[in-house]
Amino acid sequence: MSGQPILLTGATGYIGGRLLRSLEGDGHRVRCLARHPDFLRSRTGPNTEVVGGDVLDPSSLAPAMKGVDTAYYLVHSMASARGFEAEDRRAAQAFGETAGAAGVRRIIYVGGLGDETDRLSPHLRSRHEVGEILRASGVPVIELRGSIVIGSGSLSFELIRALVERLPVMIAPRWVSTPAQPIGISDLLEYLRAAAQLPLEGSHTFEIGGADVTTYGGLMREYARQRGLRRWILPVPVLTPRLSSLWLGLVTPIYARVGRQLIDSMRHPTVVTDSRALQAFALRPCGYQEAIARALRNEDAELASTRWSDALSSAGVARSWFGVRFGQRLVDSRVTEVPVPPDRAFRPIERIGGRTGWYAADWLWTLRGFLDLLVGGAGMRRGRRDPHRLQTGDVLDCWRVESIEPGRRLRLAAEMKLPGRAWLEFEVAPSAGGGSTIRQTAVFDPVGVLGRAYWYAVYPLHQIVFGGMLRGIANSAVAGDAKSGVDV
Repeated sequence: MSGQPILLTGATGYIGGRLLRSLEGDGHRVRCLARHPDFLRSRTGPNTEVVGGDVLDPSSLAPAMKGVDTAYYLVHSMASARGFEAEDRRAAQAFGETAGAAGVRRIIYVGGLGDETDRLSPHLRSRHEVGEILRASGVPVIELRGSIVIGSGSLSFELIRALVERLPVMIAPRWVSTPAQPIGISDLLEYLRAAAQLPLEGSHTFEIGGADVTTYGGLMREYARQRGLRRWILPVPVLTPRLSSLWLGLVTPIYARVGRQLIDSMRHPTVVTDSRALQAFALRPCGYQEAIARALRNEDAELASTRWSDALSSAGVARSWFGVRFGQRLVDSRVTEVPVPPDRAFRPIERIGGRTGWYAADWLWTLRGFLDLLVGGAGMRRGRRDPHRLQTGDVLDCWRVESIEPGRRLRLAAEMKLPGRAWLEFEVAPSAGGGSTIRQTAVFDPVGVLGRAYWYAVYPLHQIVFGGMLRGIANSAVAGDAKSGVDV
């Protein structure tokens, strides 16, 4: 790419948001078009410009395209309450005409696979039509037609995850057996980045997909296998898109309107029939098994880098019964203020466990450790290496130190037997008047119905264990810990 800015639409969406981070990581100048620019500005890098505008408002597009060489068109109106096909048509026409007038060299667009000779669903038909409208503007268009996108947070992946996690037995309509060629989000992003530098003239349409052909049913079985779940899929001869979408609205995070359009498209095979993409791009996408594994690994990395204080207000929005949800994870977060600086507030946190104990309800921790031993777990007998200091990898009773930033943050990963995975995190930040804010967050990633049942069953004990623990840490930070012999 040249030194000219790259125009990115859809930066607040799933694919656009991931592409924005990739382009920023490559050091490119990016200009994002957003209907609500203030919402996006706080999440962009120093070389990214955010301008207000709407693809349905032609007058707002010309300033955004000034000096632009390459433009990514990653918007659609499928969730619109109005007719999404008409809106997509108007938006594509305005974008293409403005791009032509501004001298844009190339438009890169993500469409959908599907045989054009078939009677396509409104969603797939609209995806193809948008590509045609953009090409009619006279600006060269690289259209990437894909199938299911596999990645943590993608619409299809979240649908699969919700169904498998929540339903031990699934009634499977015909669309779960339709052939598809899923592509991992990382491979799609590589195609998008490479498309800007492709040494081709004119417009080109490429069919892209992963290494394997499967079905939604195959994806659900593979997700269940990687999560260690046993699931049964019972096929039924018919289940209309409307009924399916209403059913999905009850058990998945997908709106019924979007789900209906998505399911209506699932009756069409979305398989690559033209291999030109493998010849034009030096890319070899992975199979769906690896794509699912990557999604789960990346999700763990994103969770580990999250600062819950950025997502949860200090007023305690998360204090609802049974905590709150972040994706599939269940979260119990609480905050307290102490009139001591952060380094002193963190000291009792770093001494937690072992002989110091857990600052409240130690008898409950002992009972939990005994029950863990009965089922073959580590229990609470392991103690800790050093009574005053922790480092990454240290054993801490039935926990292990996953990360530590002295004076600021401690993250523990549970090693007891659980129907899921659990973390306990402490963050300390300075507050007004020289004091500190201590945030304590328990996070649970349940496996299946049993995992969620476990969380709901033990949640009342959180009020005793975690509430008392935070109060004990605060009191120790202020008064000093007699067990340590250190004046804090």
